[in-house]
Amino acid sequence: MGRHHNCKNYNDRPGHQCCCPDAAISGPASPGRTISRRGFLKGVGLSTLGTIAMGNLSWASLRSSEIKAGAAVLPDSRTALRVKPVLVFSTPKRAPQTSWRAWGGIQTWQQAEEEIARIQGELAALKKRADFPIEFLPVSGAREPADLSASHASDIASAEAIIVYASGGWMDIFSKLEQTGKELIFFCRHRSGPVYLWYEIISPRYLRQHTDYPALERVTDDDVVIDSQEELEWRLRSLCGLRNTLGAGIIAVGGPDAWAQPPGVVPKLVEEKWKFEIKTISYEELGKLIQEAKRDRKTVNEARQAAREYLNLPGTRLETEPAFVENAFLLEKIFVALMERAGCRAITINGCMGTIMPLAETTACLTLSLLNDAGYLAFCESDFVVIPSGVLLANISGRPVFLNDPTYPHEGIITLAHCTAPRKMDGRHLEPARILTHFESDYGAAPKVEMSRGQVVTNLIPDFAAKRWVGLRGKIEEAPFLPICRSQIEVSFESDSRELARRMPGFHWMTGYGDYLKEVGYALRRVKISWEQL
Repeated sequence: MGRHHNCKNYNDRPGHQCCCPDAAISGPASPGRTISRRGFLKGVGLSTLGTIAMGNLSWASLRSSEIKAGAAVLPDSRTALRVKPVLVFSTPKRAPQTSWRAWGGIQTWQQAEEEIARIQGELAALKKRADFPIEFLPVSGAREPADLSASHASDIASAEAIIVYASGGWMDIFSKLEQTGKELIFFCRHRSGPVYLWYEIISPRYLRQHTDYPALERVTDDDVVIDSQEELEWRLRSLCGLRNTLGAGIIAVGGPDAWAQPPGVVPKLVEEKWKFEIKTISYEELGKLIQEAKRDRKTVNEARQAAREYLNLPGTRLETEPAFVENAFLLEKIFVALMERAGCRAITINGCMGTIMPLAETTACLTLSLLNDAGYLAFCESDFVVIPSGVLLANISGRPVFLNDPTYPHEGIITLAHCTAPRKMDGRHLEPARILTHFESDYGAAPKVEMSRGQVVTNLIPDFAAKRWVGLRGKIEEAPFLPICRSQIEVSFESDSRELARRMPGFHWMTGYGDYLKEVGYALRRVKISWEQL
């Protein structure tokens, strides 16, 4: 097998010119304090500090808390979104010869109680069918702001989002709810039950504040739902994904980086915007752990057994040396143990092209695929331009995601490829895969995942500056075998090819099964990243 190549052999210009940089490590990260996940929204007291280093590691101490490689699949580890439903209503009194009531079918306490029961039933059904974790607090009724400060105050304080059932009442209650800093969704009825007053006036009175233009910073037309439980559900799915992304912890082997960008700039943006807690382990430390693990007979035997079981899975074809696969499973054990120690479920590798190969005696490609299939978030290249999009999309969909290199769009088709991809792209079933060498090095173990033809996919295209993302819905037309990165798909799309070429920023894309473009766009507004859906 050929030796791995150095990028300088391809192109002598500075920067990461290859798809997988060889040893483009930006130097040791400056130590700093950790950033814990203590809140959902911006401005909850999280400070943005430098990455922290993991040190004083040994395999003997790590494996004591580590789970068996290749055997354990994580349950859905996303934290449930806590939601407080609030019915805002009025109980007007009849008065002679005057307009004593506003529009709406809820005008009495009895009607309000009936509506609360209706809301509780709808939310119970939504929770039962939801494909994301969610907790609904008891429904509260409020006729005036003071009602929110009594027995309901603790519920509101503990919630991360509030559904405002805007049957009646006035904007002073809405203002009180805005002051909580929680995410607000306004639900109004037209045909799904007694008609609501704010079905008539939520735009001119509240959103535009008696003007011709949107007047609120935190609440927009995107936060208004009329009748539809499905429209309510996808917004809650989005907020659940965002809640689990902000403040996420991630290990960066070899330090955080960004494709073709100045050292340190993008990771700092990520810490500021997404509140990520980035923990660094050096390759020197990793090499020590690998050597210790290789001297541990129990660890080696477990990795070999896991590799045999994996290669016997239906639809799995070995086309590289078995030792490369065994070493990939041993590396998986180490990465799982590191994440357990760090208290996170995400990891990324810098210097994938060559730095890790002499240490692990394989490539990280198959290892990252295994981790994604087991419910972790594992990314190559330590590219923090695109990693937040992968964490967000995975937390929204509950499925693994595929970090990939895009090509040039033409005739409604674009090729997406990388040497690592999950096999459980739908979150449940293994796609067929050929286990080959990593393409550029012709070394190690990398999966060629045969992704499902006809599958609708979400494609996220982040920019280098963390200001603008582009979203593209596509469909897998083919999983070819071109002489490029091993996992590859031809994706069709409806947008004009030239328009896509002009508008796509950054470099790496993130791809996942299903259509989650609405959820992604809804979340991005809250971290002040603009969203362009093609």
